[in-house]
Amino acid sequence: MSTQLVRVIGGGLAGSEAAWQLAERGVPVELYEMRPQRNTPAHRTGWLAELVCSNSLGSDLPDRAPGLLKNELRRMGSLLLRCAAEAAVPAGGALAVDREIFARAVTEALEAHSRIAIIRQEVTQIPEGPTIIASGPLTAPALAGEIAALIGEEYLYFYDAIAPTVSAESIDMSIAFRASRYGRGEDEEGDYINCPLTKEEYERFVQALLEAETIELRDFEREDPRFFEGCLPIEQIAARGAQSLAFGPMRPVGLRDPRTGKRPYAVVQLRQDNLAGTLYSLVGFQTNLKWGEQRRILRMIPGLQNAEFERYGMMHRNTFINAPMHLRPTLQFKRRDDLFFAGQITGVEGYVGNIGTGLLAGVNAANLVLGRPLWKLPPTTMLGALCHYITHAEPKDFQPMKANFGILPPLENPPRNKRERKRAYAERALRDLESFLAARAD
Repeated sequence: MSTQLVRVIGGGLAGSEAAWQLAERGVPVELYEMRPQRNTPAHRTGWLAELVCSNSLGSDLPDRAPGLLKNELRRMGSLLLRCAAEAAVPAGGALAVDREIFARAVTEALEAHSRIAIIRQEVTQIPEGPTIIASGPLTAPALAGEIAALIGEEYLYFYDAIAPTVSAESIDMSIAFRASRYGRGEDEEGDYINCPLTKEEYERFVQALLEAETIELRDFEREDPRFFEGCLPIEQIAARGAQSLAFGPMRPVGLRDPRTGKRPYAVVQLRQDNLAGTLYSLVGFQTNLKWGEQRRILRMIPGLQNAEFERYGMMHRNTFINAPMHLRPTLQFKRRDDLFFAGQITGVEGYVGNIGTGLLAGVNAANLVLGRPLWKLPPTTMLGALCHYITHAEPKDFQPMKANFGILPPLENPPRNKRERKRAYAERALRDLESFLAARAD
């Protein structure tokens, strides 16, 4: 137990996980979240841990990088992974959640904890004393200015985009069909709704995208519009070549139209967005098209000709610090031991990566005030590799990174089969994590 208070700035994924880890270790926490008193361009509610861009936390398969990262976080006692399991909706081999149920579950768990005080106000200055900054990619201007002054440079940034959501009843199931790629999924019919396109329909759709009007970036944004490769707007992908979408979010591999028995030329997948099954989001269809253009062009997709949009796609600017210059693998700020950063502001990309850095920052802030050694996770684990990457990458070329096997140290005797190689990476990671945790057990 500690009487030393730790302040956590930001009630998103990282901040919520950090607050829980601190409190569970006997450390009192003040968790600051400015919503709903002050909202952001992307959020819609005042719930903590609100998911914005998608309702999917990525693959849950144990031999996939996101699945490995989730298994590591489960082993380390992640609150948010537990809440995600409670709010899960069908998504084949992925973990997707009902956004509202998930965010409400996280909020209620934090509100009920005796050592967590949730303070609904904007933080405009970096506090003295032990602090975790998990203010996210949409950090308010006043605090962003404080952080910029602290690190002595302007923020790096990139642009992120949100996919549209449609009502389930407006999808024409006489054209669309249910299926998961390669038959994966809990439902025999498949967890995804698929809208098939012929070659001619695909080409007309791509041409319409290329000619569509997008929302204008502001003058200072147009000077350097950096897009994150893992979340490109569909119009940006289409501009890279006629087949870019067909080999990207519209790839038809692993799917057959039950009406024809053939693989479509291209396909648009929709994933269940809420537990009631009344909303579906277009998978990989982040966009910055004007809303009228979205209605017109997305209704060109077979099965969506009468689509009712519950949320349009949009793009927003995400900020992150140059972590290799300013952070240690413990997520401490190099020039102030009691200041930690966590979440997307560190340059870790993806919901689960944000949760993971929140978990590590919370554990290490607790260790700091309790006088215990701080954790530096083995680089053979996925979370350890992510934290090593963001703190050791080349500063001048630093870009956000999400979980992937390419950042792990090579295996000593790697299997030649790709699937077996990934399984070997995952087995080594979990084995090394178990050894690490066992050595630090109280």
